[in-house]
Amino acid sequence: MPNDAQLILCTCPDRETAEKIAHRLVESRLAACVNILPGLTSIYTWENRLETAEEHLLLIKTAGGRYPDVEQSIREQHPYDLPEIIALPIARGLPGYLNWIDACVSTD
Repeated sequence: MPNDAQLILCTCPDRETAEKIAHRLVESRLAACVNILPGLTSIYTWENRLETAEEHLLLIKTAGGRYPDVEQSIREQHPYDLPEIIALPIARGLPGYLNWIDACVSTD
């Protein structure tokens, strides 16, 4: 079976939001694992203004086929009008770990 594992990045405004999204993704089998990285400083332009925000970054491990459901789940829970949701393919990884991701999010 070809590897279609993905790493999805999503920033959250606070720990509570990050944990809520992470728990829901794992409990609903949309993600095998979600890491929460606190202490992130984001500098960006929003509505023509330079902004700085302290955020938490989610590292979401899932299968590529689950992306639409992951995105929908995040959008339903996220307080931002335009949340950062970026998916990157996992080109390589420990085969057993990649198989574990697939097994955790399998819809079969």
